[in-house]
Amino acid sequence: MFIPVTSIPPANLGRILEELGTTLLEVVCGDVGRVDAIGGIVIHDPLDEPELPRNALVMGVGLHDPADIARVVTRLGHHGAAALVVRAPVVADERLVAAARASGVVVLAFARGASWTHLGGMLRTLTAENGGFHDADAPASGRAGSGDLFAVANAIAALLDAPVTIEDRNSRLLAFSSRQEDVDPSRVQTILGRQVPEHYTRILEERGVFQAIYRSDRPVFVDSLPVADDSREPAELPRAAIAVRAGDEILGTIWVVASEPLDEVRSQALHEASKLVAMHMVSQRADADMERRLRAELLATALESGPGALEATRRLGLEDEPATVLALTVVDPDTGRSLPARLATERKRLTDAFAMHLSAVHPRATTALIGDVAYGILPLPPGRQDRAAGRQRRQDGRLARSGQDAEERASGIAAQFLARVGSCLRPLIGVGPLATDSSDLARSRAGADRALRVLRSGAVAGQRVARLDDVHVEALLLELADLVPRGDLPSGAVARIVAYDRRCQTSLAETLRSWLDAFGDVAVASAAMFVHPNTFRYRLRRAAEVGGIDLNDPGARLSAMIQLRLMSLRPAPDD
Repeated sequence: MFIPVTSIPPANLGRILEELGTTLLEVVCGDVGRVDAIGGIVIHDPLDEPELPRNALVMGVGLHDPADIARVVTRLGHHGAAALVVRAPVVADERLVAAARASGVVVLAFARGASWTHLGGMLRTLTAENGGFHDADAPASGRAGSGDLFAVANAIAALLDAPVTIEDRNSRLLAFSSRQEDVDPSRVQTILGRQVPEHYTRILEERGVFQAIYRSDRPVFVDSLPVADDSREPAELPRAAIAVRAGDEILGTIWVVASEPLDEVRSQALHEASKLVAMHMVSQRADADMERRLRAELLATALESGPGALEATRRLGLEDEPATVLALTVVDPDTGRSLPARLATERKRLTDAFAMHLSAVHPRATTALIGDVAYGILPLPPGRQDRAAGRQRRQDGRLARSGQDAEERASGIAAQFLARVGSCLRPLIGVGPLATDSSDLARSRAGADRALRVLRSGAVAGQRVARLDDVHVEALLLELADLVPRGDLPSGAVARIVAYDRRCQTSLAETLRSWLDAFGDVAVASAAMFVHPNTFRYRLRRAAEVGGIDLNDPGARLSAMIQLRLMSLRPAPDD
């Protein structure tokens, strides 16, 4: 059963420029009014073919040369992109202007010193994305979109005739009004960095400003901050600030540029506005929680390949294309066991980071936390490098292995994520086989789960990413261990050898396993145990005598090898 979800219609390019103003973005060339709505935010990758939603706003990280920008603009036009954002300054030469006119792609300049990550966050907020799933036929639910907080900031600014910012409890910028260009350096830095500068926050804390704001339910006037004598920057302008509350909880603050304390009328207006902002912030928090639950429900349905899988896949924004499932979990590095419920916050943080990482690889990738495992569905259409490699293999007379290539790409993407993410825990990722279409996702999920189980068991020491093909034997042994009653291992000859080892403090079982692992090569097996070959031969004969096992019998060797393997792989009783 699906709960209808309706997203707020995405903002058009004109509204984005109006909200962010010239502090962050300026139009270089192109027709801003041509695009009705932005379909998504995508990072440009010069090494791969673009995978863009319709009317995408593309962030051109690393693009500087006007000729390169013109070529990218032309290529993006073929894929229906709306705009390309590049780092300022940008020279609008004839070639770039002609490319923008012919392709219909607007070129925007992004202010120097600002973070691409913060820009992406603000753009996604303004376009009111809801995680990629919505039902266009469902009735409006009346929920407030996250982008509406910018509209509220503009409304407060119009009401008070002054620039406004809305910040959370940690002084992170949530939304801001227009007319921020000529305020003061700290306000500009706040908008560029999406965070109040640390030195400014520290001064406010030392002055007791935050305590005064949190104690009062009326606006608090904050005088201008002192400027160093040798500083060439203009003085900081005074502010009026009020806390945003939900009951007894402080959600954030509203800051208004004001040359003097607000009069009673404007104070009351700001007080009433803070209640509206609180409603929006609480609504956004509830919306985020609901969307997480809905995404998990839809993703679980899509991975089951049952009657509702096709509809769930459609609502997640996935197309019927090749994809692979990745399964992420975290374990305690000391015990290797699953995390207790009290560490759910860390799983949630890693899930969010994993979702962002996969979305940067492919705009239609989707991720959700189901139980203690974060599952990601990563579309893997063949890129230019894969197609070239496939042609080379055909030229060499070899069969192209597109499925294995895709799994190797997914493993590389997972390894990159683990190399970048910071965690005091041990994240592990299992990579499933390539699913050729949405009906095959259940098989890919099962493969990812099996690979992840091997990693969690510690059967492949030190490995944090695994494809099922890489750990297929270990996965089969774990599944075989599930079928053997816990009290039945060891048995027969192996049980007698193990009992003798315990009683006499010997290592005959380890000797037997080393010999079996070395295919009967005494030199290799004795070197692995760091003993002389003659000593090893004596121990092996003693193991055969104690266990009553005929080492010339293939069946006896197979039985002993399987038992010894299962004993080392068997999970702990409380797993």
